[in-house]
Amino acid sequence: EITDQLAEKVRKIFEKTPGAIDTRVSRKNPRSEVWITLDRPKAASLGVTAAAVATALRTHYYGFEATKFRDAGDDFNIFVRLNEENRATLDGIGDITVPSTDEDIGLVTLSNIARIDNALGPVQIDRKNRERIVKVGADVEGRSLGEVKADVERELNDLEIPPGVTVDFGGEVEEQRKTFAALGALFFVGIILVYMVMVSQFESLRTPFVIAFSVPFAFVGVVWAFLLTGITLNIMSFMGMILLVGVVVNNGIVLIDYANILRAKGLSMLDSVKQAGSRRLRPVLMTTLITIFGVLPLAISRGEGAEMWQPFAVTVIAGLIVSTLVTLILIPILYSYIASKASPSSTE
Repeated sequence: EITDQLAEKVRKIFEKTPGAIDTRVSRKNPRSEVWITLDRPKAASLGVTAAAVATALRTHYYGFEATKFRDAGDDFNIFVRLNEENRATLDGIGDITVPSTDEDIGLVTLSNIARIDNALGPVQIDRKNRERIVKVGADVEGRSLGEVKADVERELNDLEIPPGVTVDFGGEVEEQRKTFAALGALFFVGIILVYMVMVSQFESLRTPFVIAFSVPFAFVGVVWAFLLTGITLNIMSFMGMILLVGVVVNNGIVLIDYANILRAKGLSMLDSVKQAGSRRLRPVLMTTLITIFGVLPLAISRGEGAEMWQPFAVTVIAGLIVSTLVTLILIPILYSYIASKASPSSTE
């Protein structure tokens, strides 16, 4: 009864939360039952056990397999139970006789050793980790899952939870939490692996840091895209951010690698940066534009299932636009500054 009352309060919170539709409670309305409460001391004095009472009730109303009838190699179960007229109702349930272990007593009427009541009982009892649970659920429409969850959680914090009862989120919220945790781990692993690859390529710890400087700016572009388009951070947009980690640094590698080649040929820092910026402008723009136009159909599509891929495409496009500008303008400046600090003799 306590959890039923709490579930109804949570359902009302769902109903008044914008974006939550089709609220439901997993526990159905109770149904009418017949409760037989055994008077154990009295039953024991008459030699009647609880198992004997249960067996007698099952035999009378459900039946038990007494034997089998075999005919031409086929077996047929023979059930023994009350006839249909006597088991159609439970009016005479108190007149059922239960055998006693005391031969002098013989059969004992059920009404003499038990109290028979009509009551209400649950249709189904759900459990998780061997604890009773009741699920209150809703679908989401017009708002993101995170926004609806935040509003519901804020209302639940003000709700008085009875002692011994806990409230937790499951379903899509739990799956989203697990997925975001896995994607977050992949995101940081991707950054580390990309950095390690650049360290091995440039044989330097500073140069990869300069190239990776454009990655945070890509996420700035993603945030602005989310604000302008109304797209939220979900699994697909998170995957787009992971993709950006590898794509964004590619432009910086093309630019800085050529500047290193020019410096190795004897050019000054300033000339190397200038020539690298002018000669690698076309490859950088081509790489960026090819990727942008490649995912543009996903961003502007209005077909079936387009809403699933739009966050991915918008994330990639916005991140590439901002990171490309950073790569062409700020990365050469930062590179020349850090390289000059590392080798002052090459600044003339």
